[in-house]
This record gives sequence, structure tokens and C-alpha cells, in this order.
Amino acid sequence: MPHAATASGADAAAPGEPVGPLERGLAVLRALAAHPGPRMRPGDLARATGLARSTVDRIVTTLTRLGYLRIEDGRDVVLAPRLMELGNAYLACCGLPDTLEPFAVALADELDESVSLAVPDNAGVRFISQSTRRRTMALAFQIGDLLPAERCAPGVLFAADWSPEQRAAWRTRLHDDPCDLGFPAVPPRPVPPAPDAVEAAFRQREADARNAGWAVDDQLIEPGLVAVAVPVHASDGSTVCALSVVSHTSRHSAGSLAEHALPRLRACAARMEAALESPVPAAARTAPGGPDRSRAPKEELGPEFLQSLARGLAVLTALGSAPGGLTLSGAAEATGLPRATARRALLSLQQLGYAAPAGDGRRFTLLPTVLELGYARLSRLAFAEIAQPHLARLVEQVHDSASVAVLADDDIMYVARVHTVRIMSVSITVGTRFPAYATSMGRVLLAGLPEQEAAARLARAPVRRLTPFTRVGAAELAEAVAQARRDGHALVDQELEEGLRSIAVPVHDRAGQVVAAVNVSTHASRGTPDDVRRALLPALADAAAAIEEDLAVVTERVGLPIP
Repeated sequence: MPHAATASGADAAAPGEPVGPLERGLAVLRALAAHPGPRMRPGDLARATGLARSTVDRIVTTLTRLGYLRIEDGRDVVLAPRLMELGNAYLACCGLPDTLEPFAVALADELDESVSLAVPDNAGVRFISQSTRRRTMALAFQIGDLLPAERCAPGVLFAADWSPEQRAAWRTRLHDDPCDLGFPAVPPRPVPPAPDAVEAAFRQREADARNAGWAVDDQLIEPGLVAVAVPVHASDGSTVCALSVVSHTSRHSAGSLAEHALPRLRACAARMEAALESPVPAAARTAPGGPDRSRAPKEELGPEFLQSLARGLAVLTALGSAPGGLTLSGAAEATGLPRATARRALLSLQQLGYAAPAGDGRRFTLLPTVLELGYARLSRLAFAEIAQPHLARLVEQVHDSASVAVLADDDIMYVARVHTVRIMSVSITVGTRFPAYATSMGRVLLAGLPEQEAAARLARAPVRRLTPFTRVGAAELAEAVAQARRDGHALVDQELEEGLRSIAVPVHDRAGQVVAAVNVSTHASRGTPDDVRRALLPALADAAAAIEEDLAVVTERVGLPIP
């Protein structure tokens, strides 16, 4: 459970009990994020949280309407990518990734090793940045993963600032969970160690780190993994984060990694500390598009919608709209909520351990515990996993097969597909490749390239007539691509295979670049090309927009390779 922060400041006095729906909604999100499987049923959530089934149903309905959850197969509850906007709000609010990540990326390139930034989270360590090297033995941690303090290098650095209450909570956790089963990011201990022995070893490592100014992890997380970490200090001398370089014993021992990396780690930490003294202001964030359900009239939302839960989450995301958080007035203004409503949400988030007053007591900032709300799990999603639910919804609407493809040399390659159930259907599987020039997805993907590059690809492609309808002339193919660029979609009528008609639209990344295409395929006997446009294009465009929205949230802080 998140820790409870101590109230301070006039606006933070006497927090009282948290807003019930917000507290229960966060409990449901935590249960889903902690569950070892990707989905849960409402009855399982009721048992995991101790809430009544009717309460869980209302929470799931609300979070689904907000886009944070998704229902699959009619009853399974799944975390949706948009939930990552809560963690993105924390990362923007704390300001550390925006200020320090460029230094970490440069250090990773310089050392040719993985580099991490981590912050203390209660008596644990949570990652806020990862710059990894692509190797067979690669670092598998994600932003948001939580590690036990005693099993990593940053933990001993943060322990120097622990309060007596934090140290007592750490001891309690050692006794209650000696095998670290509550930390899914690390392998569990095969045999429970003696807590007193773990504490003695940890205190010795604390003393060594205090004397040396750096800490080492010699295969504490798992055999073969070694790391060295140095603290990054704020102007008051407190440790705001730890900078770590991580390697494998096939490349370094703990000692040789320290010898190789420590001077440059220290130099990088010094540059980070200087940057923290005068950070570059980050642009204000706004939540992804979509209707703001937190302020809609109650009669529009229906009796199952928990408006106070939606408002509490709106306040949470609003705190990420500016580094350093917001005042109560700023939170009310950012959300459009009455001051009293925003105050109650802020104090609830504080009571539940997700927010805290800043140094002057006027501003509220988010705490790294926000990242426990599914961030690490969702950041592991592959591109196809992001697209697949939207394809399934599209197929439900149009009753024809839908696919997503990317450019692969002169071809398109299918990376996600959902089949429809028809007597006559198109038999294509993920991994199938077709020539880009003869497909609707190929034409919108070529249209997304600079004109010279698209022309070069068409010029080198081995063009041949696949059906009597296939366009093969250089000029007409160039015009087909130009038409797709102008229209924002492409329709190919029996050029790949007789009887097959396909319409496609592009999928853009956060920067507006075309990275994929989504299409619907149908039989040519089912109306004219204009009929196909009228029947399919609106739903197809909506599906592409939904994929783009999820892609934008996931990639705000996390790199996502597109196949």
C-alpha cells in the first residue's frame, strides 16, 4: 500500500478521510497492476480488494469510460494504455527525466552500457529512466519497476535519508516478505534469508557507500547482473535520485565495472546537479484527447459512473501539467473543478500516498508511487498489442477483416490482424508480406515518406502485373501514391488479387510521422468503391485515431520499436 504523507500548509490541514470512490478506484487499479496475469474478472477484483462486487462493477464502468480499463471477451478487465497518463503526470511533475535524461543517454553511449535513473519510493527503489543497450543479455527493467532497497545499488544510497518510520517499515517488509514476492520486477529469493542477516549486510553496505560516495550491486538482483551507482544531490544536499550503470559479468566484474565507469559516473552526476540548479522549463502537458468526463453533468454519465473518482484522477493528471506541481488554485483552474472539490481530491491523494505538499507547503507534487498503477506493465506492450484491441473493435463494427502493416523494404508486412467470420474471407496472417505498390496500406505508407524517397522505392521495386487491374506504370503508381497523400487514405480495387478490395489509412506517431497503416479488406462484390468508402472509411479513421492516441500515451516517456 502507498504510504500516507504528512499534511502541511494551510490548505493541507486536517486531511480527514480520503474520497471513498477515489480510494476504491485506486485500489482496483493496484490490484490489476499487481496481478500476475494480464486480465482479471470483476469477481476476482472483488476478492483481491475486499470490495463489494457491485462497487467493483461501478469502478470498472467508470474507469472504462475514462479509457483507463478495457473489457475483453465480454467480462475480462484489462489495463488500457491510456492509464499510463497517470505515470506520465508524475514523471513530468517531478521534472527529473526532462532535466537529467539527456545526460544519462549520453553516458550510456559513452560507456556502451545500460544507464538508469532511480528515485526512492518509501523503502524501495523505483526506476524513472532507462537507457539500455541492445544485447542478447539485455536489461529487462522498465520505467516504473520497483526494487527492494537491499537488492540494488541505489537502495543503500537512499537509506541514508530514511526516517525512523521508513526504516521500521523496511524491517517489517523484510519479515513479512522475505522472498521478495511483492516485487515482480526481481526474481524471488529461492530460500527465505534471515531478516537479521539481511539487515546487518545492508547496514554494512550503507557504511561502505557513505564512506566511498558510491554503491555497488554485485549480483544481488540475480546472478550475472552487476551495477555501480552514485547519488545525485539537490542543492540542500539530499539525494534526489541515483545514477546507475548496469552490466553483465560476461563483460565486467563488479570491480572492473567500477574502475571502468566510476569516474564518468561522478562527472555525469555533477553535470546533473548543475542542471538541477537551473533546469530548462518543460512545456506544459495536457492530457490526451477525448471528452473530459470529470465535469460532464451527472445525467449524461449514467448512474454507474463515479464522478468523484473521475475528478480525483483528473486532479492527479493535472499535477503533471507543470514541473514542480500545482497549488490548490492551480489544480482547480487546470481541471475546471470547484476549489473545494479540487482540495478534497488533493488531500485524498496525499492521504493515500500519491501526492505531497512541496517544500513551501503551497504546491502539491506527485510521488513516485503513482508509477505502481500499471506503468511498468503497460510500458512493456508491443506495438501489435496496442493496435489489436482497436482492430477487434473495428471488425465488430464493419464485419470485415482488419489489419495493421508496416513498410519492410519494398513490401508491407502484417504486424496485427483480426479476421472476420464469413464464408468468403481473406486468409492472411501476421508476418505475411505483399508488394507495397499493389496494396492500400503500401500506398498510404509510401505517401507518408518524403516524395523523393517514395519515388526511389517505387523505382527500385520489381513491379509486375498481379491481376488485370494492377497498375504497373511509373507515372500511374506515382499518381496513386500522390492521391493517397492528398486524400489521407488509399483504396485498391482488385490490384493485388481479383475480387479483393482494400481501403487503408495511415497511423501516425507522436511526432506526426506515418509509422504504420490500418486497413479493411472486403470482397469486390459488396458494392462499388464509393460504397466501400462511405461504409468503411469513418470507422477505419476512428480506429487509426484510437491507435494513435494510445501510441502517444505509451511513447511519451517510453521507446517503442515499430516492427
